[in-house]
Amino acid sequence: MEQTPPPAAAIPVPLFALALLYGGMTCIAGVLGSKQVALGPLAVEAGILPFLLLVAISSSVAKLYGRATADRLVRFGFIPLVTAIALTWLVIQLPTDPAMYEPAKAAFPIVLGQGVRLMIAGIIAYGVSMTLNVFIFSKLAAMAGRLTLVAGAVAAVISQVIDTLIFITVSFYGERPIGALIAGQALAKVVLSLVLVPALIALITALARRVEAPSANAIS
Repeated sequence: MEQTPPPAAAIPVPLFALALLYGGMTCIAGVLGSKQVALGPLAVEAGILPFLLLVAISSSVAKLYGRATADRLVRFGFIPLVTAIALTWLVIQLPTDPAMYEPAKAAFPIVLGQGVRLMIAGIIAYGVSMTLNVFIFSKLAAMAGRLTLVAGAVAAVISQVIDTLIFITVSFYGERPIGALIAGQALAKVVLSLVLVPALIALITALARRVEAPSANAIS
């Protein structure tokens, strides 16, 4: 007699949506990072904006669904990150259509092309900083009680400083002076982390609870 397979584990709708958004942000961060933006006196690569969303999402998932789930989200994030890097490299290697719009033809490999060191630096920095963010947030949130937004800000600041140290060191050490570059990028990331991450965590968790509260919606 044929046995009925056990039902698949249900995934809460907010977690499913956050995982989709998280995967998208890992891909777009590298693209936006090719532009330097000026935010008042601060100069920072624009990839920090989706990266701060990654920080807020991972902290929110840890708060809502536990550290183990957030750690799993970070690990699965390597899949879209590495896939995006590999596909970008492949597309740059493929022959260009001679009829392609001329400025775009020259700009595409300049904007999206990355050296091997930059690719490796991005992968390492992502893995270490995001894992560290979830670890610190989970530890602090357990002690802080209601002050989880403070825990999110502290975790974001520390993880972003580590991200900057790893990325710039692996990318540019031995090729150019990196001290001032690290200091400037770290300062900008610290300010943005303090300003944006607590608000994003509050918004994400509030929306997730609102979606989940009316009914036990889940995707199985």
